[in-house]
Amino acid sequence: MPAKAPPAAPEFRDLRSALPFWISLLLIPVAGVAALLGGWWVLALPLFGWGMVTVLDVAGGLDETNPDPDAPERDLFWYRLITLIWFPIQAAVVFGCIWWATHGGLEGVAEKLGLFFGLGVISGAVGIVYAHELLHQKNRLERVLGDLLLAMVLYSHFRSEHLLVHHRYVATPRDPVTARYNEGFHRFFVRVLLTCPPSAWRAEAQMLARRGLPVWYPSNPFWRYLVLQGGMLGLAWAIGGWEGVGLFAVQAFSAVWQLELTNYIEHYGLTRRHLGEGKYEHVLPRHSWNASHKVSNWFLINLQRHSDHHYKPDRRFALLQTHGADAAPQLPFGYPAMTTLAMIPPVWRRVMNPRVRAWRRQFYPDVSDWADYNRGRLPAPRGAS
Repeated sequence: MPAKAPPAAPEFRDLRSALPFWISLLLIPVAGVAALLGGWWVLALPLFGWGMVTVLDVAGGLDETNPDPDAPERDLFWYRLITLIWFPIQAAVVFGCIWWATHGGLEGVAEKLGLFFGLGVISGAVGIVYAHELLHQKNRLERVLGDLLLAMVLYSHFRSEHLLVHHRYVATPRDPVTARYNEGFHRFFVRVLLTCPPSAWRAEAQMLARRGLPVWYPSNPFWRYLVLQGGMLGLAWAIGGWEGVGLFAVQAFSAVWQLELTNYIEHYGLTRRHLGEGKYEHVLPRHSWNASHKVSNWFLINLQRHSDHHYKPDRRFALLQTHGADAAPQLPFGYPAMTTLAMIPPVWRRVMNPRVRAWRRQFYPDVSDWADYNRGRLPAPRGAS
């Protein structure tokens, strides 16, 4: 008689083990204080999201332990719950702040802009990260919640671009959000804003064409994106008029800024081997930057275990595995600190370019002309597999 499989680790079923991943809730009272007190307090959200998490990373150290990847989903309730409840929480904060700011709660333009830029930390560094987790799942409710979170930052096309383009073409010239070696963030940001929406549109059009349907067919998700985003803007207008719409847009822009900072650092300078005729090697752990910093992984629900996410995109965040430096490149700091560095391109290049060159020597010592290789112009070296 075969031995019975051991039960799932009891910590998965324990609320206390999941609570560190609920650290994002600390942003809600911070937002309340910033809105009520105004003044310099409006800087509290970015200072907490970028600065405090980084300080706690230093204190908390690294976590390189791996959970059981086969733990049953029923044991992950307390981990999933934070992503399920986040949309109503975020909506209440953002639209509540619109009402507060447009009905006399804040008077100065600088205060209002500062507060709503800070709210982008909530809807970007948390909301979009949770949306990313949700849109990868098969459960319809989760995918709807992911769509709603993306609509709140006017970036619904991210779903199509991420699922149909990024995961297929990551670390190749065909992926708009893989940052090129030596490409500064600000140039990357403009490029992504211009190229990702049409890239997502083309991907959906190709999906419809394979089914023999026209691009304007009702099942094209861009119709849903339009309705959801229009609804969010309409609600902002109903609460605060055109000023409310403007403040909502500031929050959305800040959130997208947070997202694309993260996209920038996740694959900066990394490339898959070109096999010729437009084909590339399979995605491997070496094609994503990882960070094992404990607190920022709590805050970003293990997004920094990025290599494993690309290996198994629908794996729940609580089960993502970490990879050592022999298999996957490691960042010197967690994502919040690295995104701060990314905003200063000379500092970023000084920190990261030597690491990219070391990555090339480690994993692709047979490639000499990287300028052309990054553009997919070189075939695989003779004898490469």
